[in-house]
Amino acid sequence: MNEDLMGLLLQGLGETLYMVALSTVFALLLGFPLGIVLVVMEKGNLLPAPRFHKVLSILVNIIRSFPAIILIVVLLPLSRFVVGTTLGATAAVVPLAIGSAPFLARIIENGMKEVSFGKIEAAQAAGATPYFIITRVLIPEALPSLVRGVTLSIITIIGFTAVAGAIGSGGLGSLAIRFGYMRFRTDILFFTVLLLVVLVQLIQWLGDYIAKKINQKRYKFE
Repeated sequence: MNEDLMGLLLQGLGETLYMVALSTVFALLLGFPLGIVLVVMEKGNLLPAPRFHKVLSILVNIIRSFPAIILIVVLLPLSRFVVGTTLGATAAVVPLAIGSAPFLARIIENGMKEVSFGKIEAAQAAGATPYFIITRVLIPEALPSLVRGVTLSIITIIGFTAVAGAIGSGGLGSLAIRFGYMRFRTDILFFTVLLLVVLVQLIQWLGDYIAKKINQKRYKFE
C-alpha cells in the first residue's frame, strides 16, 4: 500500500468516524426521548395519550419509510440553513441524525417494551411518579437491550455515511465512489470496504461486550 492510498484511507476513515460520532449523539438526543414518549403515551401505559401517540407513530413511520439517499437530499436545505453548506462531513450530520432518530426511537421503544409490566405496576402501587418509573425502572431494566439497540443504530449510521458519500459528504463512501468506482481503482474499493467491515465488527463487539457486562453485573447483585 503506497503512501497516497494510505493518506486517502486515513482521511476517509477520519471523516466517517466524525460523521458517525456526531450523528449518533444528535440521533440519541432526538430518538431516545422520542422512544420513551412512544412507550409511555401508548394506551394503558404510564401517561396514556392514544391520539397523540398515533399521530407521532405515523410520523415516525413516514420518516423511516424514506430511502436514505432521498431523505439526505430532501434535508440538504436544512443542512445549508444550519451549517451554511450542503457539502462535507459536517453538512451530512444534519440529515444523518434526523434520518436515524426515528429508527433509534423504534429500537428504544421495543427495548423498553421488553420490561415486564408487572414491575411497572408494582412501582405504581408503591406511589412512584412516572418520572421515577421511567428513570429507575424502565431504563435500568431495559439497559442491555438499549445498548444493543444503540449498537445497531450506530452500524446503520455507518451505512448511511457510505450513502451520503454519493452526494459529497466525504468519508469512506465518498472515497469508494470518487476514487474507487469512477476511476476503476479496485484497490481503493477493496480497502474502503475492508475498513467498513472492520469498523462494523469492532462496534458490534463493543456493544455486545457492554451489554454482557451489564447483565453479568445485574445477575451478580440479584
